[in-house]
Amino acid sequence: MLERALVTDTHPLLFWAEGGRQLGRRALLHFEACERRQAILYVPRAVLWETALLLRTGRIDLGRPIRAFFEDLFSNPAYQPLDLTAEQVFLAAERFPAGDPFDALIAAAAMSLELPLLTRDAKLQASEAVRTVW
Repeated sequence: MLERALVTDTHPLLFWAEGGRQLGRRALLHFEACERRQAILYVPRAVLWETALLLRTGRIDLGRPIRAFFEDLFSNPAYQPLDLTAEQVFLAAERFPAGDPFDALIAAAAMSLELPLLTRDAKLQASEAVRTVW
């Protein structure tokens, strides 16, 4: 079943930018639906910052500056930037006190919208705090 709206983790967005070959079937279908403007993908601010850090350390290459990458992405209204809120910080601290702070904030973003999280992260998939799609 195709979800109407999802929140994305960092890696699915980067996999899509690389051509989508590493995406799960449902993840790929969602990105394709977004390209047709038939679905929505919320992109938490934590994803922008994590992407910037990955780019700065040379772990990824977007082929262009980060600003240009996200300006292009957000030119399609199916991709919506999601502001970081105090509620997300509180949820991240309460539900995910240990581990990766980016994962905690991104999962909290999905929880705050009551939407599934697009991720293949095994820890998040195993979590009962957030529903996941891959």
